[in-house]
Amino acid sequence: MAQSNETHSSLPHLFSPLEMGDLTLPNRIVMAPLTRARSGEDRVPKDMMASYYSQRALAGLIISEATVVSPQGIGWSQTPGIYNDAMTEGWRRVVDSVHDHGGRIFLQLWHTGRASHSAFHGGELPVAPSAIAIEGDHSHTPEGKKPYETPRALDTDEIPGIVDDYRNAARRAKEAGFDGVEVHSANGYLLDTFLQSKTNHRSDQYGGSTENRYRMLGEVVDAVTEIWPASRVGVRLAPNGSFNDMGSPDYREQFTYVAAQLNTYGLAYLHVMDGTGFGFHELGPAMTLSDFRQVFSGPLMGNVDYTAEKAETAIADGDAELIAFGRPFISNPDLVQRFANGWPLADAAPMDVWYSHGKAGYTDFPPYQPDSATVASS
Repeated sequence: MAQSNETHSSLPHLFSPLEMGDLTLPNRIVMAPLTRARSGEDRVPKDMMASYYSQRALAGLIISEATVVSPQGIGWSQTPGIYNDAMTEGWRRVVDSVHDHGGRIFLQLWHTGRASHSAFHGGELPVAPSAIAIEGDHSHTPEGKKPYETPRALDTDEIPGIVDDYRNAARRAKEAGFDGVEVHSANGYLLDTFLQSKTNHRSDQYGGSTENRYRMLGEVVDAVTEIWPASRVGVRLAPNGSFNDMGSPDYREQFTYVAAQLNTYGLAYLHVMDGTGFGFHELGPAMTLSDFRQVFSGPLMGNVDYTAEKAETAIADGDAELIAFGRPFISNPDLVQRFANGWPLADAAPMDVWYSHGKAGYTDFPPYQPDSATVASS
């Protein structure tokens, strides 16, 4: 959609193109990964997912919903996978539709780790760096809500196989035509639990120090960048998050080290959940994008609680190159146009449609219709 300079003069940075390696993004608005549970029991992406993502293709970049790299990684009902041919072909249809509508899309690679439940695994316990259960709330299983279980600690010799799962998932993402991949290392899922001292009590080379806790993420990024150039790979972190019972006293030391290590790759971006609205551990001051800017020189992506105005400020001030928007994209498929034109946002989608499996509350949110007086005066 062509925009006049006057139309978005109040948001010049948010609507500036960004060169991300050899990929040009037409604006800095990113559709954040949003689990929507529309893949069915076979976890193969469906045609309605192609419609859903295509409706939002004017985003500078779409990051897909979290997609499991293996059966062991499953931990949500009806979320997609990327570990067999049918899944790869299902995603190909989604990607082709996004590209046909002029968009760009990365696949987010996911292993739920201890946030899963044995109900997803034929009675086998979920896995984690250490046998430490999530406290509070319940796991949403195919059999209803159940208390979280104490996971099984992974043996050292199992870890290379999981790294291979990420490598193979990255390869399938390329086969499906994605523009890149994002490694999900946030929100208390497997890679995040390896990073954090609260959940990683290992005594082997994957635990016991800041450097060792980073090791698994580093091996995963190494594996993924064997398949993709680093300029097509992003990594997501949640330094401030409490989701899935996370938060470690040495969070600032750990995540500063992680970002410094990731800075050596030349990544497409580092996706930081810097806002605290998704749950804040309150173990000290929240880490900010400017904190990460001290050790990461590549593109930074902010996320959580951003408005268009806050996003513009973050980009204009040099704290970020990109800002991801999550929940606003659910009920505003035309979020980019609404920001560009100053149109109001639709009411937030009710939580009961977020994971409701059908088309209702998924592909049926209408775009904004300006009245004739607004059109005439614009």
